[in-house]
Amino acid sequence: MKTKIAFYRNKLGITQEELASAVDVTRQTIISLEQGRYNPSLELAHKITKALKQKKIEDVFVIEDK
Repeated sequence: MKTKIAFYRNKLGITQEELASAVDVTRQTIISLEQGRYNPSLELAHKITKALKQKKIEDVFVIEDK
C-alpha cells in the first residue's frame, strides 16, 4: 500500500516522532508505513488521517492495483 504520510507530515512540519506520539505508535511504525512495508489497521489509518488534518483515509492511503 502506498501512502502520502510523508508528504502531509512534511507539509505540516511535523516529525515522524511527533506523528507517532499523536497516534500512539512507535516511530518505527511510521517509518514502515511511509516505506510501504506495513499496512495499518482501519483504526490506525483513521487516527493518522485525522492527525495529518485530512478528511478521508483515501487522501492519505492509496491501495495499489495489482
